[in-house]
Amino acid sequence: MTSSKQLENQASFLSRRSTLKGLAALSVITAVIPAIPALAQKAPQGNGPEPFRFEDVLKRARDAASAPFESNQPALPEPLNRLDFDTYRNIRFRPDKALTTGANSPFLMQMFHLGFLYQRPVTVNIIKDGIPAPVPYQSNLFDLGGFKFEKPLPVNLGFAGFRLHYPLNKPNVNDELIAFLGASYFRFLGRDQNYGLSARGIAVNIGENDPEEFPRFREFWVEPQNSDTACVTIYAMLDGPSLTGAYRFRVYPEDETTIEVTATLFPRKEITSIGIAPLSSMFFRGENDRHAADDFRPEAHDSDGLLMQSGSGEWIWRPLRNPDRKRVSSFVDNNPRGFGLMQRDRVFENYQDLEAAYHKRPGYWIEPIGQWGEGAVELLELPTDNETHDNTAAYWQPKQPLKPGQETTLSYKLTAVSAYKKLHPGGRAINTFQTPARASGSNEPSDPTTRRFMIDFAGKDLTYYLSDPSLVEIVPSTSNGKILRTFIVPNEHIGGFRAAVDVKLDIGQSTDLRVYLKSGNRTLTETWTYPWDAS
Repeated sequence: MTSSKQLENQASFLSRRSTLKGLAALSVITAVIPAIPALAQKAPQGNGPEPFRFEDVLKRARDAASAPFESNQPALPEPLNRLDFDTYRNIRFRPDKALTTGANSPFLMQMFHLGFLYQRPVTVNIIKDGIPAPVPYQSNLFDLGGFKFEKPLPVNLGFAGFRLHYPLNKPNVNDELIAFLGASYFRFLGRDQNYGLSARGIAVNIGENDPEEFPRFREFWVEPQNSDTACVTIYAMLDGPSLTGAYRFRVYPEDETTIEVTATLFPRKEITSIGIAPLSSMFFRGENDRHAADDFRPEAHDSDGLLMQSGSGEWIWRPLRNPDRKRVSSFVDNNPRGFGLMQRDRVFENYQDLEAAYHKRPGYWIEPIGQWGEGAVELLELPTDNETHDNTAAYWQPKQPLKPGQETTLSYKLTAVSAYKKLHPGGRAINTFQTPARASGSNEPSDPTTRRFMIDFAGKDLTYYLSDPSLVEIVPSTSNGKILRTFIVPNEHIGGFRAAVDVKLDIGQSTDLRVYLKSGNRTLTETWTYPWDAS
């Protein structure tokens, strides 16, 4: 079941992309890196301390939740506290100083420097032989781009974040695999993918009228796993005004890199608005939303739709929009099987952007592990007049609030996907178009209370039915208004069908449309859904 809530307040969400654009500017995506040893102490023999475990992070987060949140942060030393973007972007980690994360480990670590937007230091530890040791700050780890500090900076200065490199695409080249930078944001890649959307540890008050909180990861522990399968475990402690959290990320670099996430949350107070497994992305314009711009590129977006598999097994596709005002769509469900923001359109000609390479940007697919109960997958969309802002978010909103004194543990699998054949068992909605609902070739003024939506469905068994289209039936529905007419025609260009629905709606009213294709009692495609306001 879907419903659209129209919210008027513009939150700070529009500025999130600016907190991440430094990540791409600072990235050294390909570098053959001679590693230097990590600074970690050797585990003592005999009756030494117990090896570091996830339980240690749980205890720290649990203890921190019983104390007030420390919001005051000492200012960074001069002049780090007042670097502008151009100066900051020139401070880069030296690839030849990359830190090894363990004996024979294929993962190398680079750090992000403090400054500009990144004022809060994080501590990064490398676990060796079960013993964690913090990476000390050293200015010679960085190429400062001609910038000079008048006084040496302390070794306990900390870093803004870190990234791990791995031979993802070629055996002799260490590509950036995953990066943590800013609040609880992180991004990761599979083979032949470019950075686009971001994942987050948690979201508090997202989509609400109250100011959104941005809890942050304040300390990390990195430990490669000793196994035949390449894997690295990252532990993280989260802290914020409303809650703390202990996180474990098990990262498996693959064609479509996967992360097994376990998060235990410790609320400091009751939280009624919380986003579990939140994703942030950008949608400026696409074939369904021709946002006016003086630009040679037909489309510009990191993601073009929300894909969801409900607890009942239904697959739902919701194309993204660049709306005229803040919108939140809620997909109420019980124990969802999966959801994510996808970049389904992978045709370069639809973007024509040689630099951004939007056609290579991954989707992030979330599969809950265990029972998540009742709640809703929510989709937040904000208006933007350019592509520099992350204006889209998707997350799970549990029905029950989180209460202080109650620990909540959730686990899920997060995958950076390129192909959808492994995910999806049926035909997919690959194009969405809309136009005034008038007769073909007519010059009569269109009725503003009617609209034609056209959906191209392709994939799986749809090609089988092209020889006899009469066997395929369009199934439309609307939550409001009236469906005037429908028609379906074969589309051999995509190996599927084009379905069209004309809808009538009173001025000022809104509706949610749903369309899928079937043959007899057999469902052939996912359910396409889309909101429309008659104005």
